[in-house]
Amino acid sequence: MTQPPHDEPTASTPDELREQVEQTREELGQTVEALAAKTDVKARAREKAAEVREQTAAKAGELKEQTAAKAGELKEQAALKAGELKTKAADLAQQAQEKLPDPLKDKAEQAVAKAARTAQTWQEKAPEPVRQKTARGAQLARDNRNLLLAAAAGTTALVWLACRRTKR
Repeated sequence: MTQPPHDEPTASTPDELREQVEQTREELGQTVEALAAKTDVKARAREKAAEVREQTAAKAGELKEQTAAKAGELKEQAALKAGELKTKAADLAQQAQEKLPDPLKDKAEQAVAKAARTAQTWQEKAPEPVRQKTARGAQLARDNRNLLLAAAAGTTALVWLACRRTKR
């Protein structure tokens, strides 16, 4: 038999010896279980995968919160900037109105009133098919505004050149 470790006292009675043997068996069983667990690659891989999944889920949650916070900040900044631009546009419009001469303002008001009356008369007297075609034409014009403006500028330039030639 082997010698007992130096830190453990030797058993003086058979009962103590049985108790030491039982304790040694228990420790040996625990050691064997620990070694078996270390050599079970599948179980260790599953444990590691579960751990990585938990870490990934936690990180995804953090990133989601950070993204939501940043989106909220950007939305707030955009709203402030839009408000600033709206205020600036209103100020510029007010300045432009203040610089217009009173006779021109009066004529503009009269033109707006006359356009409103004309629109009302049109709605009352024009047949439905004509109104529908007109609405489609107006929508087409709104959709192609830049093209129409370019055409109008070209036409104006041609008329100006024609008038200039006839004056010579």
